[in-house]
Amino acid sequence: MGKRKSKAKPPPKKRMDKLDTVFSCPFCNHGSSVECRIDMKNLIGEALCRICQENFSMTVTALTEPIDIYSEWIDECERVNNVEDDVA
Repeated sequence: MGKRKSKAKPPPKKRMDKLDTVFSCPFCNHGSSVECRIDMKNLIGEALCRICQENFSMTVTALTEPIDIYSEWIDECERVNNVEDDVA
């Protein structure tokens, strides 16, 4: 008679690193001055610079992260700059 084979334990799940909530401002270029907040009650995400008081708001979903709000703000800035370049 032989021994029963023991079940191998599954590998531990990798813990996801936390994403940043503080970024550099695209207007004043001050590092770590833009803070992103998500209000799930009102479904509003806001990015606000503590130095130059620039802000950006957008609607959010349950999957939205602070980096998504900041990235959307940067994309919107680029869109506005491209439209101004096309007109000029």
